[in-house]
Amino acid sequence: MNKLKHLLLDLPEYLLIGSVLFYWISVGRVLNPIAIGLLLVLLLQIIFRPRWLGLLIPVLMVVASLYLLLALFSELSEFPSFNTEAQKLLFVGLGFLLSTLFISGVMIVKYAILPTRE
Repeated sequence: MNKLKHLLLDLPEYLLIGSVLFYWISVGRVLNPIAIGLLLVLLLQIIFRPRWLGLLIPVLMVVASLYLLLALFSELSEFPSFNTEAQKLLFVGLGFLLSTLFISGVMIVKYAILPTRE
């Protein structure tokens, strides 16, 4: 039971790793320094758990997600009508960005409010 609780508390980091892997695959470049850097930061967070990094990562993710939400709505305004392409862009983009905001919120609560693990 205790191991399951630790796994659930680490779930945001694992989901962000999955998101970075998705980004790496979708770019189509084998050598992607941004993806490699993001993976290293997230792996270091899982291994060493510094509280400052545990708060910095989700705050940056929130800022990036809010910026990308603005970009999403800007892109949607360029469609002449709300056709299937616009719907797909809205639902996939909004779903991805809102889930990233939720995961970031969970990480903020985890590192700001919950006591640290030993």
